[in-house]
Amino acid sequence: MSAYKEIKKITTHILSQLKARGEKISMITAYDYSFARLFDAAGIDVILVGDSASNVMAGHETTVPITLDQMIYHAQSVVRGVNRSLVVVDMPFGTYQSDSKVALASAIRIMKETGGHSIKLEGGSEVVESIQRIVSAGIPVMGHLGLTPQSIYKFGTYTVRAKEEAEAEKLRRDAQLLQQAGCFAIVLEKIPAALASEVSKGLTIPTIGIGAGGDCDGQVLVMHDMLGINNEFKPRFLRQYLNLQELITSAVKQYISDVKSGDFPSAGESY
Repeated sequence: MSAYKEIKKITTHILSQLKARGEKISMITAYDYSFARLFDAAGIDVILVGDSASNVMAGHETTVPITLDQMIYHAQSVVRGVNRSLVVVDMPFGTYQSDSKVALASAIRIMKETGGHSIKLEGGSEVVESIQRIVSAGIPVMGHLGLTPQSIYKFGTYTVRAKEEAEAEKLRRDAQLLQQAGCFAIVLEKIPAALASEVSKGLTIPTIGIGAGGDCDGQVLVMHDMLGINNEFKPRFLRQYLNLQELITSAVKQYISDVKSGDFPSAGESY
């Protein structure tokens, strides 16, 4: 029987142990105190303060516009709601691509100002120097390969990555490079399941999949997608566990009706 529920605090070391024991890792995004508190209490292993906040919280088309200050604000809110989960904070576009010194300065700001436990950045060989510098400063780093949303203007589409052998081989090499650079885990996004399985088995560090099949060491979903807050987004990889869009809309409509009719507040709801 799994003892993971008895773990008082999830750490990067615990994630390694879960992989070694063959236990899957659960991960979800959160952007504020209230949802982070709920997810933590439910027993989620990892909470990602994703740069997807640019999409689902701010309404941008891509993750590119969100700033470091905005990510720090969201991460501060999440950390206040967490007792057990490991909190990973995305480094937004432009905070690590130019050089490793800028990357380290950005990572230090995130760690000092948010109380988060680790950072995540996208890319392979091109960001290895930044990863090494950040890890050498004592900051845990999660990598991200496959579909990397910050590079959407380069790809031009959100389609499955690494279907061709040349790109698949680069991903295999990059995964090994990220592990050697000191990453404690790697997100594999929207790549063929067989490739994700091969990569996962070839690494000692955990892989977290999103649209990458069931053989990754864990899975991550964006909370708004998983909870059905945006029913217009229905990719093949998504399992929707709730239809919050319908529930919330229905509740607000009932509230409006009760206010308009004078049914709310009642005598029992008045002082």
